[in-house]
Amino acid sequence: MKPMKKPPRIIPPQLVALTPGDLFLDDEAFYQDLFFQDSDQSYLTCRNLVLRQCHLEKVTLLHNRLERFEASNTLWEKCDLSNSELFGASLHQVTFRQCKLTGTNFAESYLRDVTFEDCMLDYGTFANADFKNVRFANCRLKEAEFYDLTWKNLQLKENDLQGTNWLHTSLKGLDFTSNPFEKIGLSPDQLRGLKVDPAQALVIAANLGLIIE
Repeated sequence: MKPMKKPPRIIPPQLVALTPGDLFLDDEAFYQDLFFQDSDQSYLTCRNLVLRQCHLEKVTLLHNRLERFEASNTLWEKCDLSNSELFGASLHQVTFRQCKLTGTNFAESYLRDVTFEDCMLDYGTFANADFKNVRFANCRLKEAEFYDLTWKNLQLKENDLQGTNWLHTSLKGLDFTSNPFEKIGLSPDQLRGLKVDPAQALVIAANLGLIIE
């Protein structure tokens, strides 16, 4: 028997020699090699904002609309982006750690080497997004949308998947076993190759309308 192949490593941000800075959500703003802390830039609309090699800590960005947003080699810690629109964002080598992302919209976004750790993502949206090397670990994802998701190397570990929607998303190669749920939306024709435990299999069967006696 061949040994199981380890999934590709997800590359974290590489941050060195950052300078403290002030964050302002202006159109076409470009920030690089900066550390932002304890800032509140909420209820704003911004186009073409770019962050490169930045660290954001306790930054609040509530109900914002970030159009054509780009972030690379960037760490977000204890930030709040709840109910913000990041529709079509481009994220590369980005980590969100202990962030609040309730209702945040990442639909049609492009994520490469992105990690979500200990985050609240209830009602978040990743519909029609494109994932490669993405990891969710110990996150709350209740009612989150993964509808029509394209992915390669998606890692899920100890997340709450209650009520998540995976319709029209291929599940081949995904491992749900450490991620509890009692209700979930899946397409029957996309279940082949999904790894679940026996209790999860019963839940999926019930959600698909089977009567188990």
